[in-house]
Amino acid sequence: MEVKAPPPIRVLVVDDERDFATAASERLTRRGFVAVPAFSGLQALAELAQGGFDVVILDLRMPEMDGLETLRQIRGRDPHVQVVVLTGHGTVAAGIEGMCGGAADFLQKPAGIEELSAAVAAAAERARASRAAEERGASQ
Repeated sequence: MEVKAPPPIRVLVVDDERDFATAASERLTRRGFVAVPAFSGLQALAELAQGGFDVVILDLRMPEMDGLETLRQIRGRDPHVQVVVLTGHGTVAAGIEGMCGGAADFLQKPAGIEELSAAVAAAAERARASRAAEERGASQ
């Protein structure tokens, strides 16, 4: 019996700073993740509606829909997707609010790619475990 390798971890990088979102996506892709940039909360929700993401890396300060509102919307739409809040405007209060809102982790910019990759891998493991548990429950 052939053992199938798990599918690559899919990551949505959400930041209104286009250069940052694109660069972070490219760096994560070079590390074996499938990373897609989104430049607003609204675009992130549209991407998530297509399905298949394990982790969202989410900036807090964005126009139109800020990161905390985006986080609330994500939690309401897909409880399995794990969110890593990454912000250059991090405060302890914002971090606590993000974690209380369902974020899996909170990192401050500039986070190194190794730190970011480790956070994404850990969050993806939680996302996949959550989905597997739900599938096991549904099949019983």
